[in-house]
Amino acid sequence: MTPAPESPKPRDPRAFNAYRHGLTGQVLIMTPADELAYTTHCQGLHQSLHAEGDLEKCLAQTVADDLWRLLRSAAIEHTRFSMGMSEPDKYFAHHPEIDSSLAQAVTWACEARNLNLMSLYEARTQRRMERNLAILRQLQTERNAAFEQAVDEATLLAQHAAGKGEPYDIESDYPPEVLPPQFGFSLPRIARRVTHNLRLAAAKKAGPVPPKGFRKAA
Repeated sequence: MTPAPESPKPRDPRAFNAYRHGLTGQVLIMTPADELAYTTHCQGLHQSLHAEGDLEKCLAQTVADDLWRLLRSAAIEHTRFSMGMSEPDKYFAHHPEIDSSLAQAVTWACEARNLNLMSLYEARTQRRMERNLAILRQLQTERNAAFEQAVDEATLLAQHAAGKGEPYDIESDYPPEVLPPQFGFSLPRIARRVTHNLRLAAAKKAGPVPPKGFRKAA
Protein backbone atom coordinates (compact mmCIF):
# COMPACT_ATOMS: atom_id res chain seq x y z
CA MET A 1 0.00 0.00 0.00
CA THR A 2 1.37 3.37 -0.97
CA PRO A 3 1.60 5.62 2.05
CA ALA A 4 -0.47 8.75 1.90
CA PRO A 5 1.56 11.85 1.14
CA GLU A 6 2.34 13.94 4.12
CA SER A 7 0.41 17.15 4.36
CA PRO A 8 2.63 20.21 4.12
CA LYS A 9 3.55 21.71 7.43
CA PRO A 10 2.27 25.22 8.06
CA ARG A 11 4.87 27.86 7.53
CA ASP A 12 6.49 29.15 10.67
CA PRO A 13 5.22 32.73 11.10
CA ARG A 14 8.70 33.64 12.32
CA ALA A 15 10.27 32.53 9.04
CA PHE A 16 12.59 35.05 7.48
CA ASN A 17 12.48 36.74 4.11
CA ALA A 18 15.60 37.77 2.25
CA TYR A 19 15.31 40.64 -0.18
CA ARG A 20 17.67 43.05 -1.89
CA HIS A 21 17.20 46.68 -0.97
CA GLY A 22 16.25 48.70 -4.04
CA LEU A 23 18.44 51.69 -3.16
CA THR A 24 21.49 50.26 -1.41
CA GLY A 25 21.59 46.89 -3.20
CA GLN A 26 22.24 45.14 0.11
CA VAL A 27 20.53 41.85 0.98
CA LEU A 28 18.43 42.18 4.14
CA ILE A 29 17.00 39.26 6.11
CA MET A 30 13.82 40.01 8.05
CA THR A 31 10.50 38.53 8.97
CA PRO A 32 7.72 39.47 6.54
CA ALA A 33 6.16 41.78 9.13
CA ASP A 34 9.47 43.51 9.84
CA GLU A 35 10.17 43.86 6.13
CA LEU A 36 6.83 45.61 5.62
CA ALA A 37 7.39 47.89 8.62
CA TYR A 38 10.94 48.71 7.51
CA THR A 39 9.89 49.44 3.93
CA THR A 40 7.06 51.69 5.10
CA HIS A 41 9.44 53.45 7.49
CA CYS A 42 12.03 54.12 4.77
CA GLN A 43 9.48 55.32 2.24
CA GLY A 44 8.02 57.75 4.76
CA LEU A 45 11.45 59.15 5.64
CA HIS A 46 12.40 59.60 1.98
CA GLN A 47 9.17 61.48 1.33
CA SER A 48 9.68 63.68 4.39
CA LEU A 49 13.30 64.52 3.54
CA HIS A 50 12.59 65.36 -0.14
CA ALA A 51 15.88 63.88 -1.30
CA GLU A 52 16.87 64.28 -4.95
CA GLY A 53 19.81 62.69 -6.73
CA ASP A 54 21.83 59.64 -5.74
CA LEU A 55 23.90 61.28 -3.00
CA GLU A 56 20.93 62.87 -1.25
CA LYS A 57 18.95 59.63 -1.46
CA CYS A 58 21.85 57.64 0.02
CA LEU A 59 22.12 60.11 2.90
CA ALA A 60 18.37 59.94 3.43
CA GLN A 61 18.64 56.16 3.56
CA THR A 62 21.36 56.31 6.21
CA VAL A 63 19.15 58.61 8.28
CA ALA A 64 16.23 56.20 7.86
CA ASP A 65 18.40 53.23 8.87
CA ASP A 66 19.76 54.97 11.96
CA LEU A 67 16.30 56.04 13.05
CA TRP A 68 15.16 52.43 12.56
CA ARG A 69 18.03 51.28 14.78
CA LEU A 70 17.03 53.74 17.50
CA LEU A 71 13.41 52.58 17.39
CA ARG A 72 14.52 48.95 17.49
CA SER A 73 16.80 49.66 20.44
CA ALA A 74 13.90 51.18 22.37
CA ALA A 75 11.75 48.15 21.54
CA ILE A 76 14.47 45.79 22.77
CA GLU A 77 14.69 47.69 26.04
CA HIS A 78 10.93 47.47 26.55
CA THR A 79 11.02 43.76 25.75
CA ARG A 80 13.82 43.10 28.22
CA PHE A 81 11.91 44.76 31.05
CA SER A 82 8.81 42.79 30.07
CA MET A 83 10.87 39.60 30.26
CA GLY A 84 12.00 40.61 33.73
CA MET A 85 8.41 40.95 34.89
CA SER A 86 7.65 37.42 33.68
CA GLU A 87 10.60 35.84 35.50
CA PRO A 88 10.33 34.41 39.04
CA ASP A 89 10.13 37.20 41.58
CA LYS A 90 13.03 37.74 43.94
CA TYR A 91 11.21 40.50 45.74
CA PHE A 92 7.46 40.70 46.04
CA ALA A 93 4.85 42.55 48.03
CA HIS A 94 1.79 40.61 46.84
CA HIS A 95 0.56 43.72 45.05
CA PRO A 96 0.51 43.71 41.22
CA GLU A 97 1.76 47.26 40.68
CA ILE A 98 4.39 47.12 43.41
CA ASP A 99 5.60 43.71 42.24
CA SER A 100 5.85 45.05 38.68
CA SER A 101 7.98 47.98 39.84
CA LEU A 102 10.20 45.67 41.88
CA ALA A 103 10.67 43.35 38.90
CA GLN A 104 11.70 46.26 36.67
CA ALA A 105 14.19 47.46 39.28
CA VAL A 106 15.70 43.98 39.52
CA THR A 107 15.94 43.79 35.72
CA TRP A 108 17.66 47.16 35.57
CA ALA A 109 20.18 46.10 38.24
CA CYS A 110 20.88 42.74 36.60
CA GLU A 111 21.11 44.16 33.08
CA ALA A 112 23.01 47.34 33.96
CA ARG A 113 25.98 46.44 31.76
CA ASN A 114 23.86 45.56 28.74
CA LEU A 115 21.68 48.62 29.19
CA ASN A 116 24.79 50.79 29.39
CA LEU A 117 26.11 49.27 26.16
CA MET A 118 22.75 49.94 24.55
CA SER A 119 22.91 53.57 25.68
CA LEU A 120 26.34 53.94 24.08
CA TYR A 121 25.03 52.32 20.91
CA GLU A 122 22.07 54.69 20.84
CA ALA A 123 24.25 57.76 21.44
CA ARG A 124 26.60 56.86 18.59
CA THR A 125 23.69 56.13 16.30
CA GLN A 126 22.03 59.42 17.22
CA ARG A 127 25.19 61.42 16.52
CA ARG A 128 25.72 59.70 13.18
CA MET A 129 22.12 60.32 12.19
CA GLU A 130 22.34 64.01 13.11
CA ARG A 131 25.64 64.36 11.23
CA ASN A 132 24.27 62.78 8.05
CA LEU A 133 21.08 64.80 8.34
CA ALA A 134 23.13 68.00 8.57
CA ILE A 135 25.11 67.02 5.46
CA LEU A 136 21.87 66.27 3.63
CA ARG A 137 20.39 69.64 4.62
CA GLN A 138 23.53 71.43 3.43
CA LEU A 139 23.39 69.67 0.07
CA GLN A 140 19.73 70.57 -0.29
CA THR A 141 20.45 74.20 0.58
CA GLU A 142 23.14 74.33 -2.12
CA ARG A 143 20.85 72.60 -4.61
CA ASN A 144 17.94 74.96 -3.94
CA ALA A 145 20.20 78.01 -4.22
CA ALA A 146 21.61 76.79 -7.53
CA PHE A 147 18.12 76.07 -8.84
CA GLU A 148 16.85 79.52 -7.89
CA GLN A 149 19.86 81.10 -9.59
CA ALA A 150 19.13 79.11 -12.76
CA VAL A 151 15.48 80.20 -12.65
CA ASP A 152 16.44 83.85 -12.15
CA GLU A 153 18.86 83.75 -15.08
CA ALA A 154 16.36 82.02 -17.35
CA THR A 155 13.65 84.51 -16.34
CA LEU A 156 15.96 87.43 -17.13
CA LEU A 157 16.70 85.97 -20.56
CA ALA A 158 12.98 85.48 -21.21
CA GLN A 159 12.22 89.07 -20.22
CA HIS A 160 15.05 90.33 -22.43
CA ALA A 161 13.69 88.37 -25.39
CA ALA A 162 10.16 89.64 -24.77
CA GLY A 163 11.42 93.24 -24.62
CA LYS A 164 12.97 92.82 -28.07
CA GLY A 165 9.88 91.10 -29.42
CA GLU A 166 11.74 87.85 -29.94
CA PRO A 167 10.56 84.34 -29.06
CA TYR A 168 12.22 82.63 -26.14
CA ASP A 169 13.17 78.97 -26.29
CA ILE A 170 14.70 77.77 -23.05
CA GLU A 171 16.39 74.77 -24.67
CA SER A 172 18.36 76.95 -27.09
CA ASP A 173 18.73 80.12 -25.01
CA TYR A 174 19.57 78.30 -21.76
CA PRO A 175 21.51 75.17 -22.78
CA PRO A 176 21.85 72.30 -20.28
CA GLU A 177 25.64 72.59 -20.16
CA VAL A 178 25.40 75.84 -18.19
CA LEU A 179 23.49 74.05 -15.42
CA PRO A 180 25.38 72.64 -12.41
CA PRO A 181 26.01 69.01 -13.40
CA GLN A 182 25.93 67.68 -9.83
CA PHE A 183 22.25 68.52 -9.32
CA GLY A 184 20.64 67.19 -12.49
CA PHE A 185 18.14 70.01 -13.01
CA SER A 186 15.64 69.54 -15.82
CA LEU A 187 14.87 72.32 -18.29
CA PRO A 188 11.09 71.66 -18.23
CA ARG A 189 11.09 72.24 -14.48
CA ILE A 190 12.99 75.50 -14.90
CA ALA A 191 10.67 76.50 -17.75
CA ARG A 192 7.62 76.05 -15.52
CA ARG A 193 9.13 78.34 -12.92
CA VAL A 194 10.05 80.90 -15.57
CA THR A 195 6.47 80.92 -16.87
CA HIS A 196 5.20 81.37 -13.33
CA ASN A 197 7.61 84.25 -12.68
CA LEU A 198 6.64 86.03 -15.90
CA ARG A 199 2.92 85.70 -15.21
CA LEU A 200 3.40 86.84 -11.64
CA ALA A 201 5.41 89.89 -12.76
CA ALA A 202 2.72 90.78 -15.31
CA ALA A 203 0.00 90.44 -12.68
CA LYS A 204 1.88 92.69 -10.26
CA LYS A 205 2.41 95.29 -12.98
CA ALA A 206 -1.25 95.28 -13.95
CA GLY A 207 -2.36 95.65 -10.36
CA PRO A 208 -5.39 94.13 -8.67
CA VAL A 209 -8.48 93.58 -10.75
CA PRO A 210 -11.45 95.51 -9.33
CA PRO A 211 -14.21 93.18 -8.20
CA LYS A 212 -17.31 93.07 -10.35
CA GLY A 213 -20.53 94.15 -8.70
CA PHE A 214 -23.49 91.84 -8.43
CA ARG A 215 -26.38 92.49 -10.78
CA LYS A 216 -29.65 93.15 -9.08
CA ALA A 217 -32.40 90.73 -9.81
CA ALA A 218 -35.19 92.13 -11.95
